[in-house]
Amino acid sequence: MASEEQITISREEFEALKAENAWLKQQLAELKRLIFGAKSERFIGATNDQPTLFDVPAQQAIEQPKEEITYTRNKPQEKKQPLRMELPAHLPRRDEVIEPEDLPSNAKLIGEAITEILEYEPASAYVRHIIRKKYIVEQTDEETKIVIAPLPCLPIPKGNAGASMLSHILVSKFIDHLPFYRQVQIFKRQDLNIAESTIGGWFNAGCNLLIPLYEVMKAKLLSADYLMADETPIPVLTKDKPGATHKGYHWVYYDPGEKLVLFDYQKTRGREGPDEFLENYHGYLQTDGYTAYNNLKNHSNITLLACMAHARRKFDHARDNDPLLAEQALKMFQDLYQIEQQARDEGLSYDAIQQLRQRESKPILDQLEAWLQEQHNKTLPKSAIGTAITYTLTLWPRLIRYIDQGRFYIDNNLIENSIRPVALGRKNYLFAGSHEAAQQAAVIYSLVGTCKINNVEPFAYLTKILSVIPDYPVNQLHKLLPGK
Repeated sequence: MASEEQITISREEFEALKAENAWLKQQLAELKRLIFGAKSERFIGATNDQPTLFDVPAQQAIEQPKEEITYTRNKPQEKKQPLRMELPAHLPRRDEVIEPEDLPSNAKLIGEAITEILEYEPASAYVRHIIRKKYIVEQTDEETKIVIAPLPCLPIPKGNAGASMLSHILVSKFIDHLPFYRQVQIFKRQDLNIAESTIGGWFNAGCNLLIPLYEVMKAKLLSADYLMADETPIPVLTKDKPGATHKGYHWVYYDPGEKLVLFDYQKTRGREGPDEFLENYHGYLQTDGYTAYNNLKNHSNITLLACMAHARRKFDHARDNDPLLAEQALKMFQDLYQIEQQARDEGLSYDAIQQLRQRESKPILDQLEAWLQEQHNKTLPKSAIGTAITYTLTLWPRLIRYIDQGRFYIDNNLIENSIRPVALGRKNYLFAGSHEAAQQAAVIYSLVGTCKINNVEPFAYLTKILSVIPDYPVNQLHKLLPGK
């Protein structure tokens, strides 16, 4: 039997193979996380006074002498019947009086038992029948004049769709994520046959009316001196790729001060998008670690902040690679976020938040930085934990900038919440029909996203806006923004 061939490699080759193996394991873990893993990133660190099952000292397992202990306790109360949900007081009540059968004539009413049941009626369309009467007015010179009242402001002057119908179509697609063909089927169940092309025409007309308001929102947002930014993909049908979709991007900007969110559609994820949008911007910009924000043409007027949640997420993903180091970092992130929670719970002012962060957050950040520097050269660069440490150290000056002012946020999770409807939309209506349609979607997402942040009901808001905006003064459009 032939002896096995001995293979020798240099230490450099061994370290390279070890790093590649760690990187491949990380990629496999990320793939498994996407397919099978839980989406929650909650971390519960171990506490000194609450040992885990495996932390129990060995001597506690030794059987101890037993003694009988008697005690008294209160008898548990009998379980009560669960209470039904209280129905909202603002809903209209329709009385339904039920009298007993065969009630004798001498019966006297002594009270009544009331039961409330929540019912539902499907939404229904109706025709707004506008009647304008005509009059003949005789003139002194024996001439006559016909007088008729002007039409009220209509969103589509020569169309037959009102503001509420346009609003319903927009809300159904961009909030309820119903493509036009599904809306057609819903209308058919109400004996209302509307062609999908007709709904598409109404949609275009509604979007064109809202573009001036979108531009006003854009100007107002860019006048702020603190913004958050992020981006999310959107598939787009184009003539350049028959049978396939183009990967466009919604660049999303959020003004935490005025609570305005704005979507800007771009054909690529390149630097050209934020370069154009932020060409004249002056102030602070909070982003993730995407390199497109690093070398903006207007970089001299922009101070960058980073997102602590993105850095934390790297260590959460590294728990499978190196649980000990990952949980050490996550514990320090947890302490930082507990301070932010304290500030929210106490409703602190910006000055008080800044003082709290300088007093309590800064020592933790100093500890975290020292830990990162210590571990940086001890971990494989391509491993999950090594990637997390390198990412965090690279962005460190931006990550700690939030403690300089109380109005800054520790992360840009607020803008990530605004992006979620786009992800849901991708799963339902799959793609935008063109680049123009993608930009129209940006207009609607901006308005309904701002409605959500300001707790404004979007259907009522859009109905009101579409009923007045055709005749509204251009220099007063800022008054129509959600929450104003």
